[in-house]
Amino acid sequence: MKIFCVGRNYSEHAAELGNAVPSEPVIFTKQDTAILKNGEPFYHPDFSSDIHYEVELVLKIQKMGKKIKPAFALQYVSEIGIGIDFTARDKQQELKQKGLPWELAKAFDGSAPLGDFIPVNQLDLDNISFSLQQNGKMVQQGNSADMIFSFAQIVSFISQYFTLKVGDLIYTGTPSGVGKVNIGDVLEGSIGNKKLLHCEVK
Repeated sequence: MKIFCVGRNYSEHAAELGNAVPSEPVIFTKQDTAILKNGEPFYHPDFSSDIHYEVELVLKIQKMGKKIKPAFALQYVSEIGIGIDFTARDKQQELKQKGLPWELAKAFDGSAPLGDFIPVNQLDLDNISFSLQQNGKMVQQGNSADMIFSFAQIVSFISQYFTLKVGDLIYTGTPSGVGKVNIGDVLEGSIGNKKLLHCEVK
């Protein structure tokens, strides 16, 4: 299983971090050890004092494909769920200043909590509202309509470089409102009114 992530896919999020809006998808990857399933807790790593939550819609790939045209890209997606892209913001800034890759700040163990999924035929893919609550308070709200690059564009773009296989996951970017997590926090992610993700920070 491969885990692809899209950076800066919501213009307001790019702006809040002082990043330019990209002209093509910004892609990075995580290791399979980043996944936390079934409400497993997130253990705050010692190497960072500034871990940020980033809630995202997640695509699950249902068949192998490469060099997929956008018109056919959604045929490769079976379900859409919700996940969190934990980011060690202090480590990320340090790496960016040195011109180094982001993996240490983005792909560390436990950095990708993953909730439940909904079949694509039960969703309006152009209007999926999703949100994240931190200790019962709404901290992020987004909608797939606001993505810079659509699901089809993302799947097609990634497949030009990497063969997609059954079970691969694509985290499609976070809206504005990212913020710091602390030990003891409870994070809950929802699509519409349906809570699909629960993660406690230990």
